[in-house]
Amino acid sequence: MDLPLTDHPFLTDTAVPVTVIEGDGIGPEVIRAALRIAEAAGARLSIETMQAGARAFAGGVASGVPRETIDSIARTGLVLKGPLETPIGHGGKSANVTLRKLFETYANIRPVAELPGIAGPFAGRGIDFVVVRENVEDLYAGIEHMQTPNVAQCLKLVSRQGCGRIARLAFELARAQGRRSVHCATKANIMKLTEGMMQRAFQEVAPDFAEIRAEHILVDNCAHRMVVSPERFEVIVTTNMNGDILSDLAAGLVGGLGIAPSANVGAEVAMFEPVHGSAPDIAGQDRANPIAMIQATAMLLDHVGQGAAAAMREALRATLAEARWRTPDIAVAGQEPVGSAAFADAVIAHLRPVPVRAGAGVAALAFSHRTLPEARLAVRHMAGMDVFVESALPAQVLGQRLAAVAAETGFTLKMISNRGTQVFPHAGGHPDCVDHWRCRFVRRESVGEAADAEVFALVRRISEIARWMHLEKLTELDGAAGWTRAQGEAA
Repeated sequence: MDLPLTDHPFLTDTAVPVTVIEGDGIGPEVIRAALRIAEAAGARLSIETMQAGARAFAGGVASGVPRETIDSIARTGLVLKGPLETPIGHGGKSANVTLRKLFETYANIRPVAELPGIAGPFAGRGIDFVVVRENVEDLYAGIEHMQTPNVAQCLKLVSRQGCGRIARLAFELARAQGRRSVHCATKANIMKLTEGMMQRAFQEVAPDFAEIRAEHILVDNCAHRMVVSPERFEVIVTTNMNGDILSDLAAGLVGGLGIAPSANVGAEVAMFEPVHGSAPDIAGQDRANPIAMIQATAMLLDHVGQGAAAAMREALRATLAEARWRTPDIAVAGQEPVGSAAFADAVIAHLRPVPVRAGAGVAALAFSHRTLPEARLAVRHMAGMDVFVESALPAQVLGQRLAAVAAETGFTLKMISNRGTQVFPHAGGHPDCVDHWRCRFVRRESVGEAADAEVFALVRRISEIARWMHLEKLTELDGAAGWTRAQGEAA
């Protein structure tokens, strides 16, 4: 029997508190459109409207996230957020990243599915997959330094625990949605320790989900396959930067960022938002496409167990099936587009009772948030250290001088590399060099851990020749080298 929209059996009995951040640019327009539809569909939300982004930056909040917004999210554990402006190449940290990291929303979930009537070269291919992106680690930790006036460094930090929980979440999502395969996309052939960590964690988790096919794929090949045979994918899990790029590519396959929703999920907080930017050039003109925000709102309702989500999705699809309902970004040539408000009115007019299957959508976001146990270490051995220095000396001169000072310590200079390629001893070729050198010293004594006094003694001697920036210990973990070799470096 059909049920009234407000009487679905899986609707919660009371209004669910949610922090709403309207955002910048077109944010207020698309959020208001989505919330009107949700209300008409029978959603039960108790809204706390808060601020973040451009207005917060302008008000002197360095993070872009005011204290009262943080407190609201801590209370509700649920966020519906419009797009926020992010300073590019200058200024403060991204407010988006601040929110994700403050509340450890470690999983970014990006569903990618065709919608009726959206034109594009991939229309009709049956594309329906999910990109699951690790959301707080990797290069997005944002740890950068100017090493020399000419060389900048960004640290890529990847943890076993972070990789393990995102891999498990991807498998749990596949199981909940009845999907049969999960691909793990990495660049483990080049970054064997960091990207390799993700590959190894994925392989460690996979046996717990024996009914799901687990495949590793190099991220460049994954991008290639996504535009050759996108229908082959069901779930793709990957590291932070890879996922950022792949998920936007995926959105392009089905119509662009204007229709792409996302969830940022952690153990305590879940945030739902459109993928697109704030589009300040069209703000306030009733030209914004609210589809991504509508779909993000439906994801939020799934998360809290409100069946209004199913009604919203069906109404959206029914609206798009009628070719006359197109905002400017998805209208075809010669078509008169409609505005954001009119599009929302059309979706509301298409709302119909939709029976809700138990667990539909809800289970897809009810994750265990389990991590892998910490690796057990039996033996740790310091084999040497890399000291990074700034110098205008030629490689051979610098190498000879450093070798001489090392001879008076417990270390030997093994090699010097420049931007990852060995240049001392000369290994052939003609690499261009900058003023930033990695100098690899190995210990003469092969037993035990070097005393810090030995390390400091060598660094003091190095500082008489070149300015040093930082050092990294070369550590063997249970006999396995915890570092990589330079291009051209002998074992």
